[in-house]
Amino acid sequence: MDRTVPSSGNEEIKLYMRTYYSLLRSSHAVQIKTLREAHKRMHSALHILADCSTPDMSAFIYAILRMPACLGQIKHVVMGQSTSVFAKHAYDVKSWQLVSAPGRRRRSLYDGDKTLALYIASRSDIDDIVPILTAYQIERQKLHDLLGKKRPIALLEQIRDEDMGVPMGEHLAELAAFADISVGDMKKLTLVWRGETAVRLLEIAQNRQRLSIRSLAGSLADYKRATRRWWQRVEDSLAHINFDERPVYFVSSNTHSMSNLLSGFALQNEEILDEFIHEKGARSLLKERHDIHERYVPSSYANFMYYVLKKYEQSHPEMVKKRIAWEQAAGIVRVPSSHAFDIEVQVVELNKLNLDNLDGRLRIDQIEKMKQSDALIVNIDYPLGLAAYQVLSEIARNIDEVRGVYIMGKAATLNGRIGDVMIPNVIHDEHSLNTYMINNCFTAADITPYLAYGTVMDNQKAITAPGTFLQNENHMSVFYQEGYTDLEMEAGPYLSSVYEMTRPKRHPYNELVNLHNAPFPIGLLHYASDTPFSKGKNLGSQNLSYFGMDPTYATMTAVLRAIFAAEVKE
Repeated sequence: MDRTVPSSGNEEIKLYMRTYYSLLRSSHAVQIKTLREAHKRMHSALHILADCSTPDMSAFIYAILRMPACLGQIKHVVMGQSTSVFAKHAYDVKSWQLVSAPGRRRRSLYDGDKTLALYIASRSDIDDIVPILTAYQIERQKLHDLLGKKRPIALLEQIRDEDMGVPMGEHLAELAAFADISVGDMKKLTLVWRGETAVRLLEIAQNRQRLSIRSLAGSLADYKRATRRWWQRVEDSLAHINFDERPVYFVSSNTHSMSNLLSGFALQNEEILDEFIHEKGARSLLKERHDIHERYVPSSYANFMYYVLKKYEQSHPEMVKKRIAWEQAAGIVRVPSSHAFDIEVQVVELNKLNLDNLDGRLRIDQIEKMKQSDALIVNIDYPLGLAAYQVLSEIARNIDEVRGVYIMGKAATLNGRIGDVMIPNVIHDEHSLNTYMINNCFTAADITPYLAYGTVMDNQKAITAPGTFLQNENHMSVFYQEGYTDLEMEAGPYLSSVYEMTRPKRHPYNELVNLHNAPFPIGLLHYASDTPFSKGKNLGSQNLSYFGMDPTYATMTAVLRAIFAAEVKE
């Protein structure tokens, strides 16, 4: 089959986006099937077999990991910014079931029948949701055509009844052959669906699914209104903190690495976690613990314990309550999202930290001066795409002084490996078409001492893409020829907000923007989770797992050390 890439990969991406935005202006639901051809013509690097009859299991698994488990039952998806928006259109989502996806933080509610409501924070959520659903429907249709025959259905029923729902051995190989995929790909699917594998594949085999999608509101005012309500909840929940009177270090990262490094909770409960490892009898965990102690591997023991704590909390919810209470005593307060988009906030009062419990990697000279600090860290669970601009702009309007902006998160690498760390000082933003130049406050020397497995590459050039599926090899190759190697989704929107924090006007469009003279440090750190030039290699086909802890904690250690160093100099 001819799979010639169009002369302009970017034009095909733009055409796809124009297609679904024009359709979503309709007051009625749009059938996902109308987007299939435009999706295929894009030749997405994340969906390389879209136009083939062979299933693309990497794209399929990527999609199902980023939607709630009820995806197989639904017919309609509705998108809105707030509960009031849904209510205006007769969707009483307050009574619906809260559901979640393992690979995407998005507030999602299921009516228990055929409708899924998704909260969106910016148009980047649309650029994420629509291609995911389209890729899912394309690949589900392929599986339906291949498995919806007498022999595959009989095999799936046998696996369901005799093998506890999980295909193994000869049944695994036979099922993979029916589905026209490799045994390895079928194994990856069983790791996601586990005991539900046969049941879900039977549902696919025996029933067609026709998805529709509707956008209930999409104006910039709607997004700003939702963001304002989100921050208002933070202020209301922390009434004892006057954000407009205290200096703030803004961090965009996640909600586990910072609290683990600052609170010391995992290491204070080492004995309990150690018992859990032995009781669980997990050979991989026991071996890793032994190898770290014997220094057979360079892994951090603290990182390992943070990973074990996460596993322990999954089966011991009382430990979560204990940890949150411990964090609050150390000046670390969480504000979860409620009736809005799913971005949790952590606020850290530096003068309340128990310095004796800090992770050893955070010890710096004169750290005791932190007790005299009145500064806060506001850490948000990194948002998706343009929501970054909305969030930072809202926070900046409601605080007095910004002492630093630090952004860490996942990215695709065009020249490295999964687990590497990239430090850009040039960022091209596909949203504004601006190219931002910054003095990144981090260098490789700030990360290397704390990174066991990956490589640190500083002085890089990054591209902020509109969506994970909205990229193709031709478009990436053009940027790669210009030295761009770091592909992510948030840096550009954040820097558009930084521009407006430092200049008396709105950020420009399609310009070269110099932010070298920003009045506060700017730090961008990206750790590689995808290698799009390696066909099909993404977090749908593999997972960072425990080794993802290495770049996550190395970059967060660098961020906190930078904040501490700045604060003790005040």
